[in-house]
Amino acid sequence: MTAAHDPAPAGGFTARLKSALVGDPTARFVYLNNFEVERVWGVGEPRLPGTGLSFSSATVNRIEEVGVLLADEHDVVVLKEAVDPGYAAYLRALGAAEGVHLTMDLNRPERSVTEDALDSPRLLESLRALADGRTYLMPLGISEEEERLALAAGLPLAGPTAAVCKHVNGKIFSRELVDASGLTAVPGSVCRTLGELEEALDTHLVEGGSRVVVKESLGVSGRGMVVLDEPKRAEQLLRMIARRAGTDRRVSVVVERWIEKQADLNYQFVVGRGGEVRFETVKTALTENGVHRGHVFPPALRTDQVDELRTAAEVIGKELAAAGYFGLAGVDALLAADGTLYPCLEINARFNMATYQNRIAERLIRDGQFALATTFDLQPARVHGFDEVRAALGELLLDGADRAADGARGVLINNFATLNATLLAGGKPYGRLYAVCVGDDEQDVRRTRERTETLLKEMVAKP
Repeated sequence: MTAAHDPAPAGGFTARLKSALVGDPTARFVYLNNFEVERVWGVGEPRLPGTGLSFSSATVNRIEEVGVLLADEHDVVVLKEAVDPGYAAYLRALGAAEGVHLTMDLNRPERSVTEDALDSPRLLESLRALADGRTYLMPLGISEEEERLALAAGLPLAGPTAAVCKHVNGKIFSRELVDASGLTAVPGSVCRTLGELEEALDTHLVEGGSRVVVKESLGVSGRGMVVLDEPKRAEQLLRMIARRAGTDRRVSVVVERWIEKQADLNYQFVVGRGGEVRFETVKTALTENGVHRGHVFPPALRTDQVDELRTAAEVIGKELAAAGYFGLAGVDALLAADGTLYPCLEINARFNMATYQNRIAERLIRDGQFALATTFDLQPARVHGFDEVRAALGELLLDGADRAADGARGVLINNFATLNATLLAGGKPYGRLYAVCVGDDEQDVRRTRERTETLLKEMVAKP
């Protein structure tokens, strides 16, 4: 097993990000955490039957609160609503949230943080007042909506254009990059027409005799993906696409063989404006039906396997730079059951959930410790305050006293707003908490998770 990231120079992750993107480690970033930006990139793109992106739920839209963990003292975070006072005090005690928070004029739960911001005159005035030549809008990912917001706020974007971001985030871009670069590739094909899709399915499913996955180029979070296990299902899919398409024979998908795995992996690196590439972290990714469910770090990888990912990051980073991209990139990789390492399944040229763990991990997690980033799906019948969570978890909750200890141990709540978001929007009894369990080994953090889940379920069961 090896370390999950490079040694952190003075200033930490956010300073390195600012240096790479705007050439100033002390610049002010205005973080806009527009989760599921892919739904904007995907507008007008061909879709697989039954897999079109829906607008984000109230819960997904409140994941944006996790952005407070990235902010240094002079930074700003744009939020749909104010942070719960008890939760804000908890994060301050940890040194986990040091920036200024700006909120919407009105939070509409069904809208993304960018959509709400564009419709918030008071907020826009506050953003325009920040313009000083060294303040930048830093979205999770950049679409045309974020470009409009930057223009309305009078702030330059810290990243490239929306057109570049959409292009390099397509799975077709990732697949063609892998094929051209010689990186180890999952057997598969790029398909831009119905005829190419039919040929690819015939090659990889009929002749190969194994399952295949058909992925929309701009699909997200397990949507936009179909797994086929027999030729009959492939024929049904082709007929459905043909009926819906009519004379339009376009598709925009990647077809790949299904690979039995030891582990899903995600690694991150930063591409600077000048094309330089800096490797950041690699973590084991936890997925369920293609949906992200968390991370474990450091991963159980040999040094040579991490070195292979570092080499891949250099290759991919240079190609991203050649395409006009600069910023953070997260790459999904796969360690197969037979030991083969596939270093690039797809590129996410944007922030991801692992990004929001980087700053706090540098501050709280010591070398030799383990962390499990996870979620807790709960069924609260009423709205809960953070102080209730604190009381329920007791000494299990990682707090300010742990910060000074020789390695933190316990559970850190890194997003609280999602617990109440659905109820506040008038929805069903459902809530989600995001957390990072920290301990001495993987078994330790998994025990912490189990105990935390038990205590949280007991909390929401009380009247």
